[in-house]
Amino acid sequence: MSKPKIYLSSPHMGTKEFDYVKEAFDTNWISPVGPHITAFEKELAQYNSISHCAALSSGTAAIHLALIILGVQQNDEVICSSFTFSGTCNPIAYQKAIPVFIDSEPETWNMDPVLLEQAIEDRIKKTGKAPKAIIVVHLYGMPAKIVEIMAIARKFNIPVIEDAAEALGSTVNGRKLGTFGDLGVYSFNGNKIITTSGGGALVSENEAWIAKARFLATQARDPAPHYQHSEIGFNYRLSNICAGIGRGQLQVLDERIKARRANFSQYQNYLSDYKGFSFAKEPIGYFSNRWLSTIIIDPKHSKCDRETLRLALDSENIEARPLWKPMHQQPVFGCYPNYQNGVSDRLFDQGLCLPSGSNLTHVEMTSIVDLIKQQVS
Repeated sequence: MSKPKIYLSSPHMGTKEFDYVKEAFDTNWISPVGPHITAFEKELAQYNSISHCAALSSGTAAIHLALIILGVQQNDEVICSSFTFSGTCNPIAYQKAIPVFIDSEPETWNMDPVLLEQAIEDRIKKTGKAPKAIIVVHLYGMPAKIVEIMAIARKFNIPVIEDAAEALGSTVNGRKLGTFGDLGVYSFNGNKIITTSGGGALVSENEAWIAKARFLATQARDPAPHYQHSEIGFNYRLSNICAGIGRGQLQVLDERIKARRANFSQYQNYLSDYKGFSFAKEPIGYFSNRWLSTIIIDPKHSKCDRETLRLALDSENIEARPLWKPMHQQPVFGCYPNYQNGVSDRLFDQGLCLPSGSNLTHVEMTSIVDLIKQQVS
């Protein structure tokens, strides 16, 4: 008989989600419009101290709409983090634009500001114009060097889309991620720190942009008594039921962050003394939600490597996965311009995401750590 599965990051419901969903059923708001959507947008904006929010079907949809709002078209270049999930850069392809991938710096594992500036200068030299936008990602809840990146973006007058899909609740100098860029993106996929089962959001201080996002997300229907469309639209709005789940999840978000950070602290306390093991530290002024606890295993100094450990965990029905495979290594994106320093290649080769759910029990944590210790002892 197989052991119960320990998931990497499973949904964790609070106490109010069902009440909001029941309210949607009781009032027959079973649609992509309704009071929960309006309330969820308001509450999410308030949590992040930003003025405007559009609740959408996914974080990828939010990035796609952000690109459209910024006027990204065919053959425009868009700078993007290479070390990320494909959902970050797929919308660039939707617009038939050209992704330009930037490698990571070793401290936070996110976009390297030095390499970013070099890439922008090189693209201007080669194409005669600056890239149309920058998409910067905050991976695993760890803030990128967003202050430095924003300064570079402003220097070249390039708008920034801030992908905080994994970093809801994380901060730099007390300011929530997703609010530094011209447009910010969140994800509420089932494995995120809070979930709406599937969903996302786009935020900005620019009210007209968020109004445009809502318009495009509801099939771009013109204000007329009949169905009239002057632009191509999309079916990207969140449902009222899912928004109800999100409202309940927001109420426990800070608790979920506390639990995820506790998971990371336990892994760090239990495993830091083993040779070849290392963890990403928070720079001064940075606060990570620690969405996923990640570890680097240097095979030159450890008795095991990343894949050996992953397979050992898998044999005990414990889910772990490698860090993101960089986009410049992906078959579908390998042909595009990229500016590399080797950091993300090394992280992919040596990095592992460990079970990190806010509902991870003490017994489960102990079994995970004990198994890891067996592999390296």
